[in-house]
Amino acid sequence: MLTRSSRAAGEARLRYLDADFDVLAPGDYVVCAVTGRKIPLQALRYWSVDRQEAYWDADAASSRMVPTQA
Repeated sequence: MLTRSSRAAGEARLRYLDADFDVLAPGDYVVCAVTGRKIPLQALRYWSVDRQEAYWDADAASSRMVPTQA
């Protein structure tokens, strides 16, 4: 677990797993793949293991999973 003294400021790099994530490079946040909003790591609840990307909320996650119509 990262403690406040061991965290680096800025964007973290994560490997998303089924029920957790591994921190590859420490940071305070990740960026939502849909909205571009910064998500604090302690608030991160939605991500895709297959796409290896984070989402701000359930709406952002579901909108990313719906195929676009051409």
